[in-house]
Amino acid sequence: MRTWRHRRRLTKGIEKENDKDESIESLFQQLNASNDFNVITCQFEKCSLSIGYFSTLIDSEILHRDVLPFLKGLDVISSLPTLLPIEEVILTSDTSIIKDNLLKGYTLIFDVNNLNQFGLVKSDVDKTRQVSLPEVEFSVVGPKESFVESLDTNINLVRKRLPIPEFVVKELTVGKLSKTRVSVLYIQGIANKENVSTVIQRLSDLDFDQITDSSIITQLIQDNQNSPFPQLIDSERPDRIASAIGEGKIAILVDGAPHGLIGPTTIFEFFSAFEDYFLNWLVASFFRLVRFFAVLFSILATPIYVAVLTYHYELIPKDMVATLVTSRSAIPLPPILEALVLELAIELLREAGARLPTKVGQTIGIVGGIVIGTASVEAGLTSNVLLIIVALAALASFTTPVYQMGNTIRLIRFPFLLMAHYMGFLGVAISFCYLLIHLLRLTSLGRPFLEPFYPPRVQDFKDSLIRLPFSLQSKRPIQEQTEDTMRYSASKAKKNVDP
Repeated sequence: MRTWRHRRRLTKGIEKENDKDESIESLFQQLNASNDFNVITCQFEKCSLSIGYFSTLIDSEILHRDVLPFLKGLDVISSLPTLLPIEEVILTSDTSIIKDNLLKGYTLIFDVNNLNQFGLVKSDVDKTRQVSLPEVEFSVVGPKESFVESLDTNINLVRKRLPIPEFVVKELTVGKLSKTRVSVLYIQGIANKENVSTVIQRLSDLDFDQITDSSIITQLIQDNQNSPFPQLIDSERPDRIASAIGEGKIAILVDGAPHGLIGPTTIFEFFSAFEDYFLNWLVASFFRLVRFFAVLFSILATPIYVAVLTYHYELIPKDMVATLVTSRSAIPLPPILEALVLELAIELLREAGARLPTKVGQTIGIVGGIVIGTASVEAGLTSNVLLIIVALAALASFTTPVYQMGNTIRLIRFPFLLMAHYMGFLGVAISFCYLLIHLLRLTSLGRPFLEPFYPPRVQDFKDSLIRLPFSLQSKRPIQEQTEDTMRYSASKAKKNVDP
């Protein structure tokens, strides 16, 4: 015969035998403050067992199917691993281990008459969304899987693309309050040991209370936290993460984050879409050059317009003078205010479209752009020429494949614009030089951010501004300083395959 009963207080059945028992008692007093912490006490012929768990963290089906029916023959806690059909069973007497695992979804089992040993059974509930299509890095060709908020699922998506024993996953716990699981992924024998040690050391040294997303990790461990440029690539695609690891890079996955981090990296990789590797190298190289041109146009178009109309009238072609005079004849604002009005209007539309629900945001972006642009020209606040330039510059900034770099491009346009107003082309040149100096000094996990231009490395030009055929990329990038530099045999790759 056995009897079951629920109770909120376990301390009544615990006698204070020593200091360890007192710490167990204080632990349960602390846990009893939460309404979702439950304790079940059951009486068997051989022993009296108590079971403690958080109802919001465990799977009740696992508890009633795989735990409770097998406790009838239990005589000592040490025999739990042999009785339960569950792989993860922990035997311990350490209260800190008990507390940490209870909060991870484990079920605590112990004999109220013998507090020398406790059993912890893994019974956590898995409430995550299914693997879906990439939303930020969508591609027409290639795999259609993206990361989710479950760390184990994300590691599975990467590991099935790298089914080798050299693929290593190092897990750490970061965050005083959140106790977030963070995994470092790399291939032993390829990844540079110094890079691996750098990442693990920076993660281990973090003294932060809550880690809720991978973007927080980026801000905390990147080399220059005051730089607007991201120094780690944020990707939601497991195929891109797996490919980067194969090149010798280090990946970081955070539990609860549907994105992974890649490093070390260079600025040119932020303008490289992973879809480029699924296309012919000529087409992929053309698209990359278009993106680089679009970024330069987005940064410099409006400042050049302001500089020319403010200081450098002689640079305006004769055929365009009449057009510019006509478009600005009734505008009372100077070029800088005219440009700032339109640039800020574009930024407001972007933010409104991003924060509103999807369908409403799309409508606001389209209708708002048309209405505000047309109304500002008809009201005589802006010229139609500048409206076209600002619209094209905003459109060009959307070509950046990595969202974080797109935000950086949006930001650095304004210093260029202000310098163009105060100093004309000289201000634009000074801003460009300052930007170049900043990029030359910037590093990613200690590696140069502007590589292969600085330091100059001819080999890495094969996959930077353009992408050459795979037959010419037999070696891994020098940037990663990998232990194994060869990807495959170049001589075998060049041989023709007979039909």
